[in-house]
Amino acid sequence: MVKIKSVQNLIGEVNNNYIKLILIFLLLKTYPCFATNSLIINVKDTKIVLEGDFVQGGLVKGKINKDINIKFKEKILRKTSDGSFVIGFGRDHPRQAYLYFFLKQNWVSKKLNIKQRKYKTQIINGLEKKMVTPPKSFWDRIKKENRVIKEVRSLDSNVDFIFQKFDWPTKGIISGVFGSQRILNGKPKRPHYGIDIAAPKGTDIFSPTEAIVRMAEKDLFYTGGTVMLDHGHGVTSVYSHLSSINVNVGDKVNKDQKIGEVGSTGRSTGPHLDWRINWFSERLDPALLIKK
Repeated sequence: MVKIKSVQNLIGEVNNNYIKLILIFLLLKTYPCFATNSLIINVKDTKIVLEGDFVQGGLVKGKINKDINIKFKEKILRKTSDGSFVIGFGRDHPRQAYLYFFLKQNWVSKKLNIKQRKYKTQIINGLEKKMVTPPKSFWDRIKKENRVIKEVRSLDSNVDFIFQKFDWPTKGIISGVFGSQRILNGKPKRPHYGIDIAAPKGTDIFSPTEAIVRMAEKDLFYTGGTVMLDHGHGVTSVYSHLSSINVNVGDKVNKDQKIGEVGSTGRSTGPHLDWRINWFSERLDPALLIKK
């Protein structure tokens, strides 16, 4: 017997496919194509392999003899047992970056060329006045929350989850992109350092890799329900505006494990996930970590 789909099911399939097409279109329109590059450096009989996105907001993974020290931005980099490491380039990183290797009792530098990007401007209206320009009564709270967030971003944990493949944490429509300059209620504010994924309230959010939960707060001033995950080697990810949280600080979560649900808490005009990636103080573009 031939199974005939109901009109309602057909409409549902059309809507789902339409949403997928919108998502693909927005990604292609808002993100230039930055192909992952490989670079092999040979310095004094030492081979260094680098692979990733040599662009503002990009992350690069490298490999070297595990006994050789590497320095980037005045920081000695953590390496895995096989000599793997990571470096990141923030939103406004200059055109050159310098990686240092300690070889034969001397630091040897290698210049890296970092591709520059042009960022869009995003205008958002309808926010509560206190969320755009907080009254003094909120300043102490905001400073305290920012200190805790900064402490998590400074972690240099000896876990190697950053070398796993990243997945999207939820499904929805891209409503905000990395790096865009934001105008809130007519006032220029800091750039957006993440990706906004619009989805219905209650939509599941999943961990993109294995990770350790370092923050699970229900009500931060700006970001509302917030989870911060530690992927190791200075890389942390942030999930904001959550309506509910399914993990606790210290939990080890698996890849694709549910960590919360989409909401509109904190400074938000509607239900969405604000997803961010940091390498210490450098703000990275989450979309660049998603590889086909």
